[in-house]
Amino acid sequence: MAEERERRERRDRRDRSERQDKEFSEKLIKLMRVSKTVKGGRRMSFSALVVVGDGKGRVGYGMGKANDVTEAIRKAGEAARKGMRQINVKGDTIPHEIVGQFKSASVLLRPAAPGTGVIAGGAVRAVCDACGIRDVISKSLGSNNTINTVKATFDGLLNLFSARKVAAGRGISVNELWG
Repeated sequence: MAEERERRERRDRRDRSERQDKEFSEKLIKLMRVSKTVKGGRRMSFSALVVVGDGKGRVGYGMGKANDVTEAIRKAGEAARKGMRQINVKGDTIPHEIVGQFKSASVLLRPAAPGTGVIAGGAVRAVCDACGIRDVISKSLGSNNTINTVKATFDGLLNLFSARKVAAGRGISVNELWG
């Protein structure tokens, strides 16, 4: 009886993880070969930066480190799924202009007209695609470090105002806010 239950639980876990994989898009942004100097020489390993999103406003990023490339990517994907956050979007773009900052990296994000597309560099483009933002103009300012650029992009996206919250704060409806 216990064996049957255990087998069923394993199958359910496997099915749940397969469903999660279909639900989320995973994008590898950067794969780095890193080394640690030890007594016998250098010990090589891999570090991966991954962005995961559902294309409907939920997105997360994660880093993973392992001796094998696939294991590093898997760990980064798991970390990204754990750290997923909801982003306030307006249709296929963002509600307003914002500058995200992390350390010396700054990312300017501007809403764009429908059909403009994602005009952004590699790291910012990956985050916007995973999030489901289709029309945005961005400019990376300051540092061009990929990890800091991703964190700056997330800072900007997480600080976007929700139309409902702004309208409620002003005591008007959302339709009056957008005109």
